[in-house]
Amino acid sequence: MTRIVVSGCNGKMGREIVSIVSEASDCQVVAGIDIHTTGNEEFPVFSKAEDVYVDADVLVDFSHPSALSSLLVFGKTRKLPLVLCTTGYSKAQVEELKEASREIPIFYSRNMSLGINLLIELSKKAAQVLGRNFDVEIIEKHHNQKIDAPSGTALMLADEISSVMSEEPKYVYDRHSRRMKREKNEIGIHSVRGGTIVGEHDVLFAGHHETITLSHSAQSKEVFASGAVNAAVYLCGKPAGLYDMSDLLK
Repeated sequence: MTRIVVSGCNGKMGREIVSIVSEASDCQVVAGIDIHTTGNEEFPVFSKAEDVYVDADVLVDFSHPSALSSLLVFGKTRKLPLVLCTTGYSKAQVEELKEASREIPIFYSRNMSLGINLLIELSKKAAQVLGRNFDVEIIEKHHNQKIDAPSGTALMLADEISSVMSEEPKYVYDRHSRRMKREKNEIGIHSVRGGTIVGEHDVLFAGHHETITLSHSAQSKEVFASGAVNAAVYLCGKPAGLYDMSDLLK
């Protein structure tokens, strides 16, 4: 039985994880971490990671980038594997978690959906085949409560596409201030916020008289929570290192 601590347990994604784990036979939530410690009677909830005294096998985080440093200290002190699903980390924070992965196993993905990770692989293949003859644009759409933009998934798509291109492209986020035609060596990234959109990502390959669009649409936050729980079970017993969805899919 995999014993899970959920960081951000009283948030929207945290509640999804708790719900999924409650129906699973191979894992259970034994504690939570959240600034709101009331309203949950199934397990103890602590306001800070350092206060958690419950024995656990892995921690899953869906909270806020500001919590990262304390979670890394907690993980290293307890020798506890971490599944980091929060988006909006700075480059410095990503380097911080990479450094921590030398001591403990860390699973880090900016999107925990199986479908999104398939979209990434398809987009990389398309970029390899189409090359510089097609312009690449990424459009992401999310609900009106999402704070960070562009989404971590859009940036992940851009990074993975860039990795297979012959020349490293520039990312362009805002065209209305650029009074110039599009350059060949760039990837446009655009954000839409509105309503209750769970998450939609389109990768546009625009060529001469033809356009190819690869799309993924999440209908429920459950797809991300399920991926996080699967990652938690997978990570237990693994040696120190940095893991992502490509490892889970092998």
